[in-house]
Amino acid sequence: MLARTEPINGTAKPKPVSSPMNNFKSDLLNSFSLKSLKLKTKQQELLIRVSILCLVYVLAFITRLFSVLRYESMIHEFDPYFNYRTTLFLTQKGFYDFWNWFDSESWYPLGRIIGGTLYPGLMVTAAIIYWTLRFLRFAVHIREVCVLTAPFFASNTTIVAYFFGKEIWDSGAGLVAAALIAICPGYISRSVAGSYDNEGVAIFALLLTFYLFVKAVNTGSLAWALASAFGYFYMVSAWGGYVFIINLIPLYVMVLLITGRYSLRLYVAYNCMYVLGMLLAMQIRFVGFQHVQSGEHMAAMGVFFLMQVFYFLDWVKYLLNDAKLFQAFLRITVTFTVGVGAIALGVGTASGYISPWTGRFYSLLDPTYAKDHIPIIASVSEHQPTAWSSFMFDFHILLFLFPAGLYFCFKRLSDATIFIVMYGLSSMYFAGVMVRLILVATPAVCLISAIAVSATIKNLTLLLRAKNKVAQTASAKGISSAKSSSKVRSLQLGLVLSFTPSFWLIGANCLV
Repeated sequence: MLARTEPINGTAKPKPVSSPMNNFKSDLLNSFSLKSLKLKTKQQELLIRVSILCLVYVLAFITRLFSVLRYESMIHEFDPYFNYRTTLFLTQKGFYDFWNWFDSESWYPLGRIIGGTLYPGLMVTAAIIYWTLRFLRFAVHIREVCVLTAPFFASNTTIVAYFFGKEIWDSGAGLVAAALIAICPGYISRSVAGSYDNEGVAIFALLLTFYLFVKAVNTGSLAWALASAFGYFYMVSAWGGYVFIINLIPLYVMVLLITGRYSLRLYVAYNCMYVLGMLLAMQIRFVGFQHVQSGEHMAAMGVFFLMQVFYFLDWVKYLLNDAKLFQAFLRITVTFTVGVGAIALGVGTASGYISPWTGRFYSLLDPTYAKDHIPIIASVSEHQPTAWSSFMFDFHILLFLFPAGLYFCFKRLSDATIFIVMYGLSSMYFAGVMVRLILVATPAVCLISAIAVSATIKNLTLLLRAKNKVAQTASAKGISSAKSSSKVRSLQLGLVLSFTPSFWLIGANCLV
């Protein structure tokens, strides 16, 4: 079908008329384009970011449901089933009976006092979710809630990973970190449906506490510091791995003090987090007064008193105008503080008020300690040193992105990047000593690898867009752009291929 022709230079050329199908396709594409929504650039970025986060959230949840979809909804292993029994008792009898419950079926024939011998965070979390669903008139059984608790908190962990990555680096690193932690085999193995264990909610609490503390250090806000204290309280109630938090944060503060990065923001963040977090943690019966009586918690207390000394010295320096007089006062104060601290620690240890480190804590610092002194700890398979194949299996491509991420962090040092570097290096060391601690190292590896991916892609895209100021031929420019675009595609392909071992692990867990 040809339209009316018009003479041009004595000739007539027919104009093709578009078919209704082509018009429909163009209208459909225009209706779904971002330009048709008339959004600004920032609004378009926000829409894309929220959409990606929603997809990652759903991905983290559904990839952990293979066992439920393939077989049935059930609790795996012995410890998760004990946790299910205690949660069922809590929902049926209430908090008072739960705290005072003597379970004659556990540790038979001795029995077990439940309220004082476990971390109640997992059970209380599942019970609150169950009561909330029942209040909203959802007819669910507590077993279904227990089965899906770990996948639900794995999805929540991706959101925390996004905000943590954004706080440390940028929003791109946050998105990549959320996607990586959603499919990382090191985390999937402990958060599949039916794995109703403490680690299911503990990694969420661990990452949340670190994020809130770093946010408090960056802003100096009292509200963020108090929020980090409540996050620490939730971590203490959920898992014994809170000892890693209460030792890593003081170590981080010490590094900032030594490197001359002391600030009022750091003072507010650490003191509020430590004091309120310690008081809240004492409310857990299984923890009690360990924060002031255990050798594993003394580092946090020592750094707390050291922060007061730094604040006092900073105030004195502001008042004194004579530099030599301040140097003399500084030497006297430091000598007196170190002497008093050493005497107090020695007296507390000698009198038995401060308990020594536990065997597992010693075995982390000295891998041969448990084998020589406490063989029962070394006999547990989870306490064995990690093989190189386990690192490759649990981290895959992240094992190669991790050093690159450390390079970018050292290249742009800040209070936040120093924290993630210390978290990554310390957790990787502990993961090498004890295989179960790969779970603790997984969030750090994902965050640091996300920084490497985000920084690399950003640099390559800037190279693609930038105009070369040096006079070059058009062919030379084309070759440079082609090389940069090929590097971007190679990095994207590597990230896509990293999904393969994750889904293989999910299928393997479904067969167990």
